[in-house]
Amino acid sequence: MKNLIRILAISFFAAFAVFGSFGLAGIRSNVTAQDKTATVSPTPFIQKDALAKLTEQIAGKENEPAEKVFKNIQTLKGVPAGRLLRIMEMGYARSLGVDCTHCHVEGKWESEDKPTKQIAREMAAMVGTINSQTLKAIKNLNPNATVNCTTCHRGQTKPALNLPTPAA
Repeated sequence: MKNLIRILAISFFAAFAVFGSFGLAGIRSNVTAQDKTATVSPTPFIQKDALAKLTEQIAGKENEPAEKVFKNIQTLKGVPAGRLLRIMEMGYARSLGVDCTHCHVEGKWESEDKPTKQIAREMAAMVGTINSQTLKAIKNLNPNATVNCTTCHRGQTKPALNLPTPAA
């Protein structure tokens, strides 16, 4: 188990070095700048309600590819539309401890106005590379080993960079 954690940490930092050009400082400053210019909604965003509305809008099309049902799908092409909503809710929002509006403009889901949407796409590509190439190249590692957003983010927008102190 210690070796797996060590390998995952090394993989993360190697991938972070490769993708460091959009580093955490850039994420923070871009999001801050975006938030300052955002229009304040008269009603708070309620993710459960937004997902229910989207589910209702795609009724009968849940099994069609997401790119045929939603606009501007770039990363999750081929995923059934109904599953896409669950991936966004459970995979992205929950793993980062955010709601849909972290990356999307409410009601304009296809919008590219928030830099966090492109960051999420690039991070998804990084995860894909780690799972399909990096982990597969590690000898004696369980062939089913995978990483996902939660591996590093653990419910926070910033990856968990501080490891807990080992027990004595």
